Amino acid sequence: MSTKPPLIFILTVDTEEEWDWEGPFPEEDFSVKNLEKIPELQDFFNQAGIRPTYFVDYAAAKGAAENGVFKKALAENTCELGAHLHPWANPPFFEKATEANSHVVNLPIEQVEAKLDALVDVFVEEFNYQPSSFRTGRWGISAAIMHLLWTRGFTVDSSVYPYYSNEFFTCQGSPDGAYWPDSNNVLKAGSQRNILEIQASVGFNRSNFARANKIYNAAELAPFKYLKAVGALWQTRLLRKIYMSPEVMQANDMISLAHQLVKNNVPFINMYFHSSNLISNGTGFFKEEQPFQEICKRVSQTIETLSESYTLEFMTLKEAHIYFSQNPHLLAKS
Repeated sequence: MSTKPPLIFILTVDTEEEWDWEGPFPEEDFSVKNLEKIPELQDFFNQAGIRPTYFVDYAAAKGAAENGVFKKALAENTCELGAHLHPWANPPFFEKATEANSHVVNLPIEQVEAKLDALVDVFVEEFNYQPSSFRTGRWGISAAIMHLLWTRGFTVDSSVYPYYSNEFFTCQGSPDGAYWPDSNNVLKAGSQRNILEIQASVGFNRSNFARANKIYNAAELAPFKYLKAVGALWQTRLLRKIYMSPEVMQANDMISLAHQLVKNNVPFINMYFHSSNLISNGTGFFKEEQPFQEICKRVSQTIETLSESYTLEFMTLKEAHIYFSQNPHLLAKS
């Protein structure tokens, strides 16, 4: 019997159309060439023991159904499909896509409801599959959207992006671990038991995340930002904000974050990346010459090193929901 402590390993893939993230949002003729890499990616996951959750948006769902991308994996029960809502790619359409309305949290709830129902219909019609996990496109969620999700049978959300905020919403102040969101404040733990938040893993190379976050946020403001304080903190390793994503981080930093999360009594990591970064020029963001190979290498390195310290337990989000429901002592209380 292994004496190494357990660590739940969740991997989520935002499965979506490709476009230049610095350019305008696509509104028609969505390109989903990256889906051609999904069967090969799933083969890699199978060999590594990973049970991924693919958050599939409307455009990708149509393309995946047409090309049978998930047919083998679904038949073998080696993955989960979650719903991913991109307002600009998900009918019905109400207005031209802008920076503001690209965030689901900025849409009138009636529009969110119509788009979500259309998205779920695609899953049922094309895959004969009822999704139970959800992630908004571009992150962020509200109490109204959370309530809408559980009326549609969703049991897991993964839209909270810890330690992040922009002009439209904030995820600052959310718990570090999985939690039952309060019905009126999705960033606090509450008493409802309809939907569980299992957010993406984000943190720092220091175990006191709250203090590290205050320092990091201060470094981003004047006058420190003019002194490039964030870059200096990173280079000296005094403070690093780390994202559990192989399209953003090298393996050594993701490993460091995992260790800090365990120190903070968070029993899981939720690694994430975008399917559109599996191909060259899929987003204009991930500029590796061989993006697919590089992502797989970073994932492999992370798994191999973490396996030396922990007994990794690979789960889909649905499986993690069941596990945490049966082990409520592992959930964050505030």
